[in-house]
Amino acid sequence: MAGIHITDIEAAINWWRARSPSPDGITACAEVRALAEVYALLVYYRESLADEDSMPARARDAWLAWYAHTPDAPCIAICSTAQGDALCKGCGRTEDEVQDWPVLSPGEKRAVWRRITMEGTAWRFNRYAERAQPGGTAPGGA
Repeated sequence: MAGIHITDIEAAINWWRARSPSPDGITACAEVRALAEVYALLVYYRESLADEDSMPARARDAWLAWYAHTPDAPCIAICSTAQGDALCKGCGRTEDEVQDWPVLSPGEKRAVWRRITMEGTAWRFNRYAERAQPGGTAPGGA
């Protein structure tokens, strides 16, 4: 089971709210309503992760639409795992995460993104942050 963190649900809600604003300030689009139901249950049960596999289809589809607009891989084209490091200095992923990236589910990828963002020690967050920006010099990454 891959868990989708509540902050990703919130980011998806806000993305949909900006993409499809309420015409009257009261009603929300179907995607926001579907995601808000998952978000509310997480808050009610004081949980931080929604199960990627058992999320209601409409909420999962809305989340996946948001996910499709996020960067896929944290790679900044400075891979130190190729030189034997257990943790890449460039992106912060483990060697296994780098190798398995193409087969990870969206929820698994977002869990890695959350971990490396919270740690904030990879070069993508400090020394070479410009490479991590859209239009930077790093390729799409693996």
